[in-house]
This record gives sequence, C-alpha cells and structure tokens, in this order.
Amino acid sequence: MRTETVGDPTDPNLLCVIGWGNRLQHENVRWLVETLAADSFVHAVEIPDVVTSFEREYLDPVRELAETLGTYRFIGHSTGGLIGAYLRDPAPEPTTRTYLSPWWGFAPETTGPLLSLVQRLPISRPIVPTGGTREEKRAAIGELATDRQLREGPDAAAPTFLREAGRAHVGLAAIDPDPTAVAFCTLTDPVVDPRRVGDRIAADRTILYDGGHELFSSRSRTEHRKTLRAAVREGPDALG
Repeated sequence: MRTETVGDPTDPNLLCVIGWGNRLQHENVRWLVETLAADSFVHAVEIPDVVTSFEREYLDPVRELAETLGTYRFIGHSTGGLIGAYLRDPAPEPTTRTYLSPWWGFAPETTGPLLSLVQRLPISRPIVPTGGTREEKRAAIGELATDRQLREGPDAAAPTFLREAGRAHVGLAAIDPDPTAVAFCTLTDPVVDPRRVGDRIAADRTILYDGGHELFSSRSRTEHRKTLRAAVREGPDALG
C-alpha cells in the first residue's frame, strides 16, 4: 500500500483512498488529489491490486493510518469507498465521508455462475481478464482517461481479490448506512452497481454526473469541482 501527502499540513486532514487499479502518479488522479489539496492536507492511499484478505491487506492498513490522523475527513473512490464504509468504531470515524462511485456491489452484467466459480479459485494471481479494447475501457472509466492510465492499469484481476471484494459487499448489510455521507455517481456506471449506492445514500445526498466510472476522468469533472470540495469540507450541509 503506497501513501503520499499533498497540501498544507496546517489544513484539516483528509484521508483519500483511491480505487483498484488507480495509480497516484496518473494525471487524472493527480487532478483529484490536487483539487482536494486546495483546502485539505491530503493523505492519499494507493491500494494493491492483489489481496487475499480484505481486512488484513485493505482495511487494517487504512485504519492504522486513520488512527494517526486524529480528526480527519474521508473520501474514497470505488474500492476505496468500499474500504471507507468499514471505517467504524473502534477506529476513529471521519467527520465527513464522501464516496466517488463506491464499489458496494458488482455490476449486474458481471454477476452469475461464472463469477461465483472464479471467486472459489484459491489463486492470488491476476488471471481474470478485465476485458474490452482500449477505447472500450476509456469509455467505461471516463473520456479523459489517458493512454498511460489505460496501459499501466491492471488487465486482469486475481480470483482472491474478487472473492474478498464479494465478501466485503455482503458484509455491508451489517453496517448501518451513514446519514452524513455524500456520494457522487453516474447511473450508467459499467464497473459498479449504482443501485447499491441508492441502498446506502439518500437521493438528496447523491450527486449524479455524466461520464464513466471515475469522476476525475470524466469531462464533467470541472463542473463538479466546487461541489466536491464543499462536500468534503462540510458533508451534506454543503448541498443546501
């Protein structure tokens, strides 16, 4: 797990956990981190692509980082949003939670007997192709996704990663939805199931955008920049 701090250390702490396959050095992730750093001291986290335990390799390291921050805010994209939903007592809870296309359920097109079979394989190597041409992947992620981003992102997932993600999805049923959380998502997201966002975040705290799975790789990102920063700072109060 790679971490980086960006911004003024005298600003409020913001724990930012990006999604599976995202890289801190990629241009669009930099746009997100630097946008947030305008009024936050950002602790950005890049998660590993292959894990065999959601708790040990995802949740525990993020929780340990949160414990060093004292008071902090949280923002998580995709798998980062899945991890963030588990930041509960006894871990210090954030004062605001902002989710970007949180991965709280597999996209309906990817579910079925084949996924169930793959998840049972005890293989911790990326052998399950993510599929699609480069342009199809760009359309799924966002129009601004760069060639470097697509080239350096993972082309396959490990069965153990898919198993642990699925287990974490099921575990959300035991976690009460956070009444102070704000979510940004697109209803046409081909990567995650946006209906699961509706299960946990009320409509008046959900901001819809046009584009792919990554708000920060979407052409509509600029028009949401101000709202995104305000939601991180103030939570639902920022939405009026």
